[in-house]
Amino acid sequence: MSQREKIRIGHSPDSDDAFMFYALAKGLIPTDPYEIVHVIEDIETLNQRALAAELEVTAISVHAYAYVAKDYVFMPCGASIGDQYGPLVVSKTPIDTLAGKRIAIPGKMTTAYLTLSLFQPNFEAETRPFDKILDAVQQDEVDAGLIIHEGQLTYAREGLHKVIDLGEWWYEETGLPLPLGANVIRRNLGTPKIREITALLKQSIQYSLEHRERGLAYAMTYARDMETALADKFVGMYVNDYTLDYGEKGRAGVRELLHRGTIAGIIPHGVEADFVSLE
Repeated sequence: MSQREKIRIGHSPDSDDAFMFYALAKGLIPTDPYEIVHVIEDIETLNQRALAAELEVTAISVHAYAYVAKDYVFMPCGASIGDQYGPLVVSKTPIDTLAGKRIAIPGKMTTAYLTLSLFQPNFEAETRPFDKILDAVQQDEVDAGLIIHEGQLTYAREGLHKVIDLGEWWYEETGLPLPLGANVIRRNLGTPKIREITALLKQSIQYSLEHRERGLAYAMTYARDMETALADKFVGMYVNDYTLDYGEKGRAGVRELLHRGTIAGIIPHGVEADFVSLE
C-alpha cells in the first residue's frame, strides 16, 4: 500500500471552524491519497505561520492574504463572511467617538483590525488575545475592545455597550458582505492536488450542513463553555451559503476590502485576489 501524502490543515478552535472540518476530523469522508492532519491554533498565530508558508492549507484572516498571496491562493469554500454583521467595537460606558481612543484588538493582521482602521484611522491599538479583550474593557485597561468570535454574542450579558458593528458599517459603505476569515492553499502543491484537496474541504462543509446536529455536537467541544443555543447561533452566522462558495458578492467583498486597505495605506502594496477554480 502506498504511503498517503500528509496535508496539514490549520484552523482555529472556534465553533464555526470546528463545524466545517467535522467530517474531515472524524474520518467521515474518504481522503485518499491524502492523510489530513489538523493543526489547531488561534487565528493570529495562523496568520503568522502563513507568512512562512508553513502549512499546506490554513485558515487566515482575509487581511493577511495581502502578505501571503505569493505562496497561497484562496479556496472558494470555507470562508467566514458576515452579511450586514461582523466584528463589534464595545465599551464599558457609551462613547460617541473612537478617535484617539485606546482599543484592544485581536491582532494587526486580522480583518477586524483592517476594517476598524478603515472606519476610524485615528486610534491607539493594543493587541490582546481575542478571548481577553472583554476582560480588558471591563477592567478599564482600554477605552474599547474590538470583538471577534463568540464575544459578538456575549458582550451584552457582561453589561458592555456596542459602539459599532463593522459588518453593518461595511455594508452601508459598499453594499457588500464583509469577508473575515478564509481558507487558503499553498500554490506549490500544483493545480491537480489543489483541486482535489479543495473538493475535500467542500465535501466536509456540505456534510456538516446536511448533518447539522452532529456537526454542532462536535463543534461544541471547541465552544469555550458556550451553551448549545449560542454556539448554534454563532455557527449559523458564519457557516452559510457563502461558506460553500463565495459567489460573486463574496469575491467582490474580498477585492473591495483589499483595495480599500491598499488605498488607505494600511496594506503596503496592491494584491490580486486569486481563487481556486474547481472546473
